[in-house]
Formats: sequence, C-alpha cells, structure tokens
Amino acid sequence: MVDIARGHHIRPPAAEDIPAPPRGRRRLRRLVRRRSVRVLLVLVALLTCWVAWSLSQALTAPGDDSVPARVAGWARDHQLGFVVTALETVQYDINPPAVGGTPTIAMEPPPATLLTQPQASGAPSSATGSTSTPTGASQKTQKPALPSIVLPPLASPAGPSLPGEGTWRVLGRVDGVDALQAAFVRPDAQHTSYVVAVASMDPRVLRFQLHPGHTDPGPGDWGVPPTIPPETRDSLVAAFNGGFKVAESGGGFYLNGVTRGKLTDGAASMVFYKDGHVAVGAWGREVSMTPDVVGVRQNLRLMVDQSTVSPAVDLNTESVWGASIGGKAFVWRSGVGVAADGRVIFVYGPALSVRSLATLLQRAGAVQAMELDINPAWMTFMSYAKSADPANPTPVKLLPNQEEEATRYYGISSRDFIAVHAK
Repeated sequence: MVDIARGHHIRPPAAEDIPAPPRGRRRLRRLVRRRSVRVLLVLVALLTCWVAWSLSQALTAPGDDSVPARVAGWARDHQLGFVVTALETVQYDINPPAVGGTPTIAMEPPPATLLTQPQASGAPSSATGSTSTPTGASQKTQKPALPSIVLPPLASPAGPSLPGEGTWRVLGRVDGVDALQAAFVRPDAQHTSYVVAVASMDPRVLRFQLHPGHTDPGPGDWGVPPTIPPETRDSLVAAFNGGFKVAESGGGFYLNGVTRGKLTDGAASMVFYKDGHVAVGAWGREVSMTPDVVGVRQNLRLMVDQSTVSPAVDLNTESVWGASIGGKAFVWRSGVGVAADGRVIFVYGPALSVRSLATLLQRAGAVQAMELDINPAWMTFMSYAKSADPANPTPVKLLPNQEEEATRYYGISSRDFIAVHAK
C-alpha cells in the first residue's frame, strides 16, 4: 500500500496489531454461536411477537373498557391473574381509602324520573330479546292500578344519618307505580367521606333481561345482543353490571339454551324467567333449571342467605371471593339481592368490604343476595330519562363518581349486564 501524499509504502496492519474485542463480547459471540441458544432466541422472538399480537387484539376489541382494564383482563385470561392481584394489592397498600371526613357528593340521587306507558313498543321478550309492536294504542288494555311500595328510610351504617341520607327517591314510574327508587348512604362508620347507592326495583311492573358481553362470556347464539339496541330503548328504565369473568366466577352463564362455564350446585345464582322476574339463590337449592328459566348468572357464593349475612364474608381468600385483593379490602363493589316482596335490590359504591356490601343488601331487605363485580372499571348503574327521541332516552349515572360513562350499554359491552324495562 502506498501513501501518495508522503511517497512511501504503508504496511497493512498485522492481525496481532488489531486490538482483541473485550472478553465479555467474545463470550457473547461464542454463546450466540451455540445451536441451543439460537433456538432459544428464536422462541423468545416468536413469543414476543405473539404477546404483542394477542395484547393488541385485546386493546382493539369492541367495547369502551379502559386500557388498564383491558390489559388486566388480558392478563387474567392468560394465567397471569396472580400478577394483576399483586399489583392491585400494592396499589391498595399505597393508596387505601380515606378514613373519616364528610361526603364529597350529594346524598340524594339525580332526578331522572321516567314515565312509561303499559307494554311500550320496545319492551323485549325475556326469552329472545325480540320486540313486540302493538297494533294500535286503542288495543292496549288498561292495567289495574297497583299501589306503590312505600319503603322506610334506610338506616345509615355510619351512624346518625346526614340530611337526605337513606331517604328513598323515585327515579322511575311505570303505570303510576314507583318502579325504581334509590337512596344514598355512607358505607360504614370508618369511611365516612364515601357514598354508596342502593336501588330498589319493582318486578310487578319491570322486566329484567340478561345480556351477554362481547368478550365475556363471548360470542354465541345467545338470542340477545351485547348492547341495548335502539328499538328496545323506549321501555328502558335502568341497567347495571353483571358479575366476575365467567372463568373466575365459580359457576356458569346460561342464556336461551347456551352455556359458558358450568352451572354449579351451591353457586350464588341470579335466575331470569320468561315472565321477566328474577330470583337469587343457591343453585340446586332455592333455584334450579326449569322450563321457565331463560337465563342464569352465577357468581361466587351467597353473601346473604335466608336474611342472614353469611359468615364467609369475613374470609379473605381467593377461593371464596375470587381473584381479587380479598374480601376485607375496601374497594368498589356491587351486589344484587331479592326481597321477600320480590323487589330486586342493587348496591354499589366505593370503600365497600364484602361484609359491608352484604350488610347493606340485608338492611335494604334482601333475603338472598350475591356479589356481582368489583373494582371501578366495571361498576355501573344507570337510570334513563325520557327524551325527544324515544330510541335514545337520556342515561343518568346513579353515582356521579362512577368511572364508566352513562352511555356504556348503548355501545357494545365487553362484559355481561342486566337491562331493566317497563313491562
């Protein structure tokens, strides 16, 4: 080689003149050359691609679930529930619910009175979710007047009631009957800055319809869509969330002849009948499969049984209350029960333990009651007020600090839920 500028030859560098790579890099190169290591790296790359694809499917699935809720659901579906539970526990330990203080929201439910006529044109059949269209107003038969059920004030678990606390307010009337009533109370004497909602629904004038979720229980020949379609909304009175993911519920989901999971003896069960009423009980004891059953939603075990709060509510184990941070944690929870007079009672709100939820259901009159879902991403109760467009009544959150939007069930829902219509 010649250096033209200086006019003399340049000797190419000898191999021994080239600095050797660092020892760590040489080891890495030798390691990568091994066949077993190359195979492992390919498998890791494939796994990474699969995780990215699978997670992207969960993040882009229909529904309005938040990104954290979608990621947590994906993790639980792929045997990573223990990671989600651990993270929830850490978050709870860092930011537990506040103790003491006064409520930050009003102690009265929002005014959302709904007046409906007998057998509204969109009232769905509980068996198929189809609509029945009247042939003319003149053919409607006048129903005999029913007396409204007068509810006594609900005693506050926090002690002496604040102004408006525990007072029932009518949110919906059907045929002149107080069909939907609600009251607000504080959950206990410790977490006094929080407010919990209690709803009472009269099955004499209301029909309850179980809807599947698009993701859970998933696609199937359910005969009912994972949304409340416009053609059924003119009779809509209320809607609320269902239970745990079916795989974690300790039971099954049944609707119009299709089952996900397994209907399990002893499991707490909300049962839907052809005439639109519901019952709550232990499967195989108070409730079982009959020709009149069109839907069954099972979840965990009864928390109120024959008007008594179950001693199991104090157990802090996943085997009893599911894959959560435990029965004694004070978190958003929801539950449903049935009173001796047939009323359906729904309770939800923040800073509730399993015991405080069960106690509230019992105080509101539930003879049999069960927990539904937990954590704010799934808590939902809406009433519906008439608007200029009968197909789009105005949805109103029962609790204003509910995380999910009031329009949640007007779009596709990822999880199952219950719609309540005027008969």
